[in-house]
Amino acid sequence: MIESAFYQELLAMMPGKVKAGELMKKHTSWRIGGPSEIFVEPSGREDLKAVVTYAHTRELPLTVIGAGTNILVADQGIKGIVVKLGRGIDKIVTGPDGIVAEAGAKLSRIAAAARRAGLGGFEFTAGIPGVVGGALAMNAGANGSSIGDLVREVSLLSLEGEFFHKSREEMGFGYRTSVLQQEPAIVIEAAFACGRRDKSEIQKEMEQFLKRRKATQPLHYPSAGSIFKNPPGDSAGRLIEAAGLKGLRVGDAQVSELHANFIVNLGAATARDVLALIGKIRETVLGDCGVELKLEVKIIGDI
Repeated sequence: MIESAFYQELLAMMPGKVKAGELMKKHTSWRIGGPSEIFVEPSGREDLKAVVTYAHTRELPLTVIGAGTNILVADQGIKGIVVKLGRGIDKIVTGPDGIVAEAGAKLSRIAAAARRAGLGGFEFTAGIPGVVGGALAMNAGANGSSIGDLVREVSLLSLEGEFFHKSREEMGFGYRTSVLQQEPAIVIEAAFACGRRDKSEIQKEMEQFLKRRKATQPLHYPSAGSIFKNPPGDSAGRLIEAAGLKGLRVGDAQVSELHANFIVNLGAATARDVLALIGKIRETVLGDCGVELKLEVKIIGDI
């Protein structure tokens, strides 16, 4: 365990924003995860820089999360400092041809702001949970589009506590990936390019995407979205369903009966349950069709 002195020092630096032993299941869409040793919710980018610099100079493990929508946190929790980006780092500003949004801004809020401003481009994000930071790190996408397609520039914070920028080209966006997966840094804000579009057309398209999402995804149970990346030219969900795995269950973790590339928490699922189910899925699909499914969700902590 981290010495209580570190907790006390951070608490003195940021009163009211630091907790000890915070359960991560309260901060993940799967509602799974053990305690964090130190949990910090900074109220702005200077707070964030301070805690990142603190962790670096004291060589403490640092984990940064957003809405917790694409992660599986170990039942044993997370060692070191966990920083949650959200309130205080979530400003959204619309302009005549684009949007600037901070890392903790929810995609749903950005899509709504774009619609109100008559800016097209974010329609595909309708119903996608998560925040800007995580979406950029994994180049979140749906309906044939990805967030990286809209990026002009990204402001970042290094793990040493220094601010810097990257252009869209430097971000290295690809299918469910970006340069941040090889060169870790923390997203501060991003500037997005948008085209002018009729507000009613934007609304209509967003409603269509939302309707499709509700019809095809198990939104009534906690989940982390798609578990596996789609193999080239195929769909992970199709392969899992073809293997007869819909409804397969380990503990309270179950392959969704609505969408086979979702694992839902029926109530008391643990990270161990989910990992065991992931193992069964990968083994079966590999044996049936020779395809090795690759995880889209990120595993955090000592499993």
